[in-house]
Amino acid sequence: MNQIPSAGLYLSIEERKTLMQKEDWKSIIAIFINYSIIIFCLWIVYVYPNPLIVILSLIVLGGQQLGVSILMHDSSHHSLFKSKKVNDWVGNWLGAHPVFNNMLQYRPYHQVHHLHAGTDEDPDLMLTRGYPTDRKSMYRKFFRDFTGQTGIRAYIALFAMHLGYIRYTQSGDIERVDQADRIPFKRKCKNMAGPIMCNLIIFSLISFLLHPAMYLFWVLGLLTTFQVSVRVRSIAEHSIIEDKLDPNKNTRTTYANWIERLLFAPYHVNYHLEHHMLMTVPFYNLPKMHALIKKRGFYNEGTLANNYWEILKLAGSSQERNLAKSKV
Repeated sequence: MNQIPSAGLYLSIEERKTLMQKEDWKSIIAIFINYSIIIFCLWIVYVYPNPLIVILSLIVLGGQQLGVSILMHDSSHHSLFKSKKVNDWVGNWLGAHPVFNNMLQYRPYHQVHHLHAGTDEDPDLMLTRGYPTDRKSMYRKFFRDFTGQTGIRAYIALFAMHLGYIRYTQSGDIERVDQADRIPFKRKCKNMAGPIMCNLIIFSLISFLLHPAMYLFWVLGLLTTFQVSVRVRSIAEHSIIEDKLDPNKNTRTTYANWIERLLFAPYHVNYHLEHHMLMTVPFYNLPKMHALIKKRGFYNEGTLANNYWEILKLAGSSQERNLAKSKV
């Protein structure tokens, strides 16, 4: 089993307690901003539907839909709200269900990722392996994302997971469930009920405030730019690392400017190594935690990147590396 880095080497007990304290109002404000940006993206396309605004809004919408899924992620660690009931309700109805997911299914799956990060038992390996690759391969991947090919396959698989035909995963790795082990009909209905009901509510609100057709823009984001944001985030967190079995080096923290935070790093998810070190630290305390452990020398070994563009260039650098080797 892959061990999580020991926070005790860099943080005192009191500091850890302080960092793990939840302040509900900070989560409320961040969630309000997340959904306000989503509403703005829908509104501006409805009011000014010219091609440039549509494209820019779709790109921002995908990044904010990633933010919605990060709510599912953070609630799975019980790090959003002090109340367990509120935490789980928000994680499902404002996090998982809007993107057709289920936090209660995601939670045990994601715990396995933290226990086995970087090993062959890590269920998220499919999201991060295969890099670095060449530029043409990177272009093909992003083309499939932007044109909805990745999203359509991903959501067909997700619905099949909810219905119990394949094992639950977020990585795209398909493992069929034997007929005898498939979940009963009531469980299938329960798995699908939340996502369907939530999206009916979203459809109703969009229809009342704007126009029913604008719900298609929400779905278009899920199928296209949301997939782009997920890919970039996944590459940055666990791809092209120095040692996949070293907990200090198999996860990366990436600095993000305001545009990168908008598109790839909502809720400070870019401080990913800090998250793996102390999983229940609320997102708003991760920058403070980062400053403390960096000052005390953690990043003499830990993996740190200056920005997301740096990671993307690294991810598409295998051809350049091969050319460099051939010249030696």
